[in-house]
Amino acid sequence: MSLHDLLEPLLEPAFHLGKVATSWAEVLGFVTGAVTVWLVVRQHLWNWPIGLANVVLLCLVFVDGGLYADASLQVVYVVLQLYGWWEWLYGGQDRSKLIVNRTSNAEWAGLGIFGVAATGVMMWVLTTWTDSTVPFWDAVTTAISLAATYGQCRKLLESWWLWILADLIYIPLYAWKNLYLTSGLYLVFLALCFAGLLAWRRDLISREDPSGRGAEPLPEAA
Repeated sequence: MSLHDLLEPLLEPAFHLGKVATSWAEVLGFVTGAVTVWLVVRQHLWNWPIGLANVVLLCLVFVDGGLYADASLQVVYVVLQLYGWWEWLYGGQDRSKLIVNRTSNAEWAGLGIFGVAATGVMMWVLTTWTDSTVPFWDAVTTAISLAATYGQCRKLLESWWLWILADLIYIPLYAWKNLYLTSGLYLVFLALCFAGLLAWRRDLISREDPSGRGAEPLPEAA
């Protein structure tokens, strides 16, 4: 039995939302995705293996929906999931567990340059080599998501703001592509992102000032 034969049942309809079929891959992607983000909020290491399963499922969904940059992003996520797992275990001082930190100015500059360059390259690829109907939005959300994932792997507090920005674009984009369950999943993600931002912020402030008094406030997003 080939890999295609094993994966094909996941693209079979689980149910219909109106006249639009929702595949088993999308259903399972919804469940594993929500669990993964909830575990990230709690800084639990099990987010990484469950996230790997979510990556495979969403890759199938996006290929089937013609979102090729998002599909390719899932392949990159496999590498990033493994990198993040390692970093959370050994990326801290003296190979200790990683703790929540702020994003440095140098990291912001690097992420900004990467985001612009990645968006431009992916737009060119999608426009030239695929039949993508949303090359810009597909490319820009992919670039933002990669930057956010790097921040998540390094436990950078501000990575949650990047995820929030990406989710605000993903929600209407997936609905427009008739991926209604996935669009709903990203609504859940959006709520979890705000929860993660608050939880990681509390963790960081508690370490900056264990007494709970006089901690330097974190800058608010514009």
